[in-house]
Amino acid sequence: MSNTASDHLFKLIKSLNKSEKRYFSLYASRHTLGEKNNYAILFEAIDKQIEYDEDALLKQFKKEAFINKFSITKARLYNVVLNSLTAFHSASSIDAQLKRDLHCAEILYKKTLYEQCTKMLSSTKKVATRFERHSSLLEISLWEKKLMETENYAGKKDADILLMLEADDLIGEKIKNFNEYWNIKSRFFSILNKQGKVRNDEELLKFKKIIDNTLLKGEHKALSTETRYLFFHIYSAYYFGIGDYKKSHENLVKNVQLIEEHPDIFKEEPNIYFSVLTNEIYVGSQLKKYKEVYASLKKLRSSLVQFENGKNEDLEVKLFSSATSIELSIYMQTGEFEKGLELAPKIEEKLAKYPGKFTKLREAYFYFNMSAMFFGAEKYTHALKWINKLLNSPNFEESENIYCFAQIMSLIIHIELKHDDFVPHAFKSVHRYLSSRNKVYKFETVIMEFIGKILKTTKREEQNKYYKELKNALFDLKADSFERAAFEYFDFISWAESKIQRVPFRVIVEETTGMK
Repeated sequence: MSNTASDHLFKLIKSLNKSEKRYFSLYASRHTLGEKNNYAILFEAIDKQIEYDEDALLKQFKKEAFINKFSITKARLYNVVLNSLTAFHSASSIDAQLKRDLHCAEILYKKTLYEQCTKMLSSTKKVATRFERHSSLLEISLWEKKLMETENYAGKKDADILLMLEADDLIGEKIKNFNEYWNIKSRFFSILNKQGKVRNDEELLKFKKIIDNTLLKGEHKALSTETRYLFFHIYSAYYFGIGDYKKSHENLVKNVQLIEEHPDIFKEEPNIYFSVLTNEIYVGSQLKKYKEVYASLKKLRSSLVQFENGKNEDLEVKLFSSATSIELSIYMQTGEFEKGLELAPKIEEKLAKYPGKFTKLREAYFYFNMSAMFFGAEKYTHALKWINKLLNSPNFEESENIYCFAQIMSLIIHIELKHDDFVPHAFKSVHRYLSSRNKVYKFETVIMEFIGKILKTTKREEQNKYYKELKNALFDLKADSFERAAFEYFDFISWAESKIQRVPFRVIVEETTGMK
């Protein structure tokens, strides 16, 4: 029975924090009367379970009458928990507040307290207008119409009714406008998340088909603050996808400014601000705007402290992902590998604490970047451990680019570890994988041809020659907008230069960025 029993109630109870659980206890005692004790003991028993086990519950409560209709008891308890959460969070957000006030207006209307209903709608309308809650404004308008009809249009002129129609049309247009922008954004990101940055003309054409929309011809076509955010969001991602970081950064900066200028609109979704800010920092670091990067990073950290007390589990995961990813990126570029290594225990702790909460792509980037950090610190065994975590984890093949670069990174680590007996076998395996993708780019071809040559000689002079050829070939590729994405994963050029000069990789990175 436990194999087919629904665990929805278990998951709902487990999602509650301490305050919500305390409130449930009070709520159940007030609203469930004689059933209160049954709900309380069943709630407590389920809460104590680590994994849902219905057979254990049936055995535990076999003498209780409610066990005879256990599915009904569970359903009722589920509703009681939801009702307690509804009451607990009735004023926890602007949307919750608006729903509560509209419900109050409905009650006043049905009690024929029309004057009080009108007053309630008026105050609710001010809040909805301030926070640009257009669906609530439409609902308010419906109640205003009902009041007009009930009062036989007393004191209303024809012009007043026409003005109401114009207001309704504008609200409807804004809602339609938002939905259209959201659709464009979602279609675009669906492609971007699956294939990564543009690396050929065919992929560029897919991007252009979506971006070539009349709504995207100018900011003035975005009719609300949230839609303007989507406008800048789409363009920042588009330019990022095609490798134009300068224009991507410009749109990211505009979005940061927009959010900061309208805190009321975005304050209940801090993850939006953090995402835009971290993207601005990342792209700025790629442009080597380090002064701006550190200023924005300081802003990000202060914002994290501001939201620390009110965050939930989902927000904690997003905040950690954003802040940690951007720190790793900066340390990678500046050669501060030891600082990056300090983040390894925190990353492992969070991944273990919230299994399945991080997206597969984010998890993959954590593994790859930590491998690169250990590589930069010349701790190659640890670097191999982290890259193997990525390669041995399921479903990462969906993120083709990072999985591809992880394969190449693995080969380079084995070369540094002087695994001479293993590298030829690994080389063949990676070569087969790249060929199976039907999507081998110039970068992969260049790096694999280089490794093939290195494997055939032990002479230092010849190896040095091949490293110089690799460096020159990679330098040329970096100028190609379709190939540039490869160099964001790892500084392959600096690695080649370090082998030529026979100095640590970090020394070349520090010299390149001017951080030494």
